Amino acid sequence: MARYKIIVNPTSGRGEGGRSVPAIEENLKRLGLDYDLVLTERPLHAIELAKEAVADGYDVVVAAGGDGTANEVLNGLVLAKEQGVGEAAYYVIGVGRGNDLAFGMKMPADLDEACQALAEDKRMIVDVGKVTGGLFPDGRYFGNGVGIGFDAVVGFEAVKLKRLSGFPSYIVAALKTIFLYYKAPKVEIEVNGKTLTEKTLMVSVMNGRRMGGGFMMAPEGENDDGVFDLCIAKEVGKLRIFTLIPRFMAGTQATEEPIITDRMEKIVVRAIEGSLPAHADGETLCEAGQELVMEILPKQIEVIYS
Repeated sequence: MARYKIIVNPTSGRGEGGRSVPAIEENLKRLGLDYDLVLTERPLHAIELAKEAVADGYDVVVAAGGDGTANEVLNGLVLAKEQGVGEAAYYVIGVGRGNDLAFGMKMPADLDEACQALAEDKRMIVDVGKVTGGLFPDGRYFGNGVGIGFDAVVGFEAVKLKRLSGFPSYIVAALKTIFLYYKAPKVEIEVNGKTLTEKTLMVSVMNGRRMGGGFMMAPEGENDDGVFDLCIAKEVGKLRIFTLIPRFMAGTQATEEPIITDRMEKIVVRAIEGSLPAHADGETLCEAGQELVMEILPKQIEVIYS
């Protein structure tokens, strides 16, 4: 019988992670799953707990939290595999702010449905991204995407909003950011043997599809195709940003003039003028970085999905 390790971040989603524990346990007991549940106690703790779970022989390791918790558990599993500790399947019960990584991995948003899908045990093998630079000179793995520029600042601002959570917090943060981050840095982007030098509002490198709880950065992205989906927004004025936001929500931005899209296995982004604020799966990579390198690692991890 499969053994499940449930790693819960009690502070995710303004405390929703902790409040969800009784419902998670009720569902898992009803479904007859053999599980142990543990709470994270500090940043990066979920990485350690995931590696320990693999070493202890758990078959499935579940992140119950937001994108940050999901990212940490993902890193723990990939590191365990890389270091020869062992392997386990991956799953996310999304009880955080954006839950974009779970969305991209085709995992249900509803808690009861997520537990049911976990029990049904439908599996696939997906790609993982690795980003090097900023606060992580040795690299950090990601499952959904890296955002550089405008969307990174939106994420930083959303965390500061104490009375809002979920997608509304990102909308408010996006509106606020328009007035904080309208001057785009000049960057050099190396992709598919070409070099692009441009003032860019935003560079999104996607393994999944969505960021910010509702912005479809890569509406046709697939996390098992061996490539990233790239979305670049060139510098535009404040009013133009307002008109682009609905396009990103609908996933129709690719037809707009300031947008460049591509697919690739590796991309390098350097700051020529200014600096790079950036995140990976919602976790801060840097607030003023100078160079980031992202590469796809095909078929790295087995996930449960619905």
